[in-house]
Amino acid sequence: MPLPDSYLDYPARRYGMDHDRYDWSDMFQRKPIRWPGGARIALSIVTHVQHFPLDMPAKPFKAPGALSMPYPDFRYFTNRDYGNRLGVFRVLRLLSDMGLRGSFAINGCIAARYPAVVRAVVDGGHEVVAHGLDMGKVHHSGLTEADEDAIIADALRLLRAGSGQAVEGWLSPGRAQGFRTPELLARNGVRWCLDWANDDLPYEMCTAEGPLLAMPLAYETDDRVVANEYFHSEPEWVQQVKDRFDVLYRESAEYGGRVMSLPLHSWVSGMPYRVEYLREALGYMLAHDGVWTAPVGEIAAAFAGQE
Repeated sequence: MPLPDSYLDYPARRYGMDHDRYDWSDMFQRKPIRWPGGARIALSIVTHVQHFPLDMPAKPFKAPGALSMPYPDFRYFTNRDYGNRLGVFRVLRLLSDMGLRGSFAINGCIAARYPAVVRAVVDGGHEVVAHGLDMGKVHHSGLTEADEDAIIADALRLLRAGSGQAVEGWLSPGRAQGFRTPELLARNGVRWCLDWANDDLPYEMCTAEGPLLAMPLAYETDDRVVANEYFHSEPEWVQQVKDRFDVLYRESAEYGGRVMSLPLHSWVSGMPYRVEYLREALGYMLAHDGVWTAPVGEIAAAFAGQE
């Protein structure tokens, strides 16, 4: 029996993407971006400072880097906690030595558990970015709106009080979002987020609560991803960072400014045998003319000021 013609009717079918969060855009055809001082590259260094609870839930999924041994998993708990006791301070010292300011994406509970970490970040002249409440509380569409809103509000409250900063940037644990997450972020005073990894320039996202700027944060040259997912060596990571920078730097001569994002984790790059590779990667990029290093919020403001 033949199917009726109406079987193929689908009123939502249209040209475009499967969501209306942002318009598709070819980066090479956009109006060129000009960074302060005529810089070609905005270098965005984002260091993750994370707390992985011993009793973190396994459902609906665990954030990348989560504890994986039977409870209580002190093996990986203490490995991750190394970043909060030592690694973050090692990264801070390196940035200070090189005269660099960056952003630190910090779980909200760190402000209560390790207030000295937040103070050290602020005293170093760096920007605090909200990184959820802890790595056990991932955002997903199974959460009620009230529950997700409470997690976001608690994280922002703790970090704003602990840092004395406005804290207008956000990075979700595991970069995970639910369908309502952008609205809830905007509702809570977040102006930009780092969850989406599909561009080398900022772009505006649409939410029912107003615009939200998506800021670049590389995934495939993230130190944790390269080391723990791709199982590449530290010299290979450095080469990948250099290669990424080289392409962006070359493009910037013809197409305008680019963002070179460098995602770090205090429990990865803060290790003694890795921190000198970080120094090498930073030194390579800074040896080029026209590299402006700034916290993500300042890069976002510079971008927004050109629209």
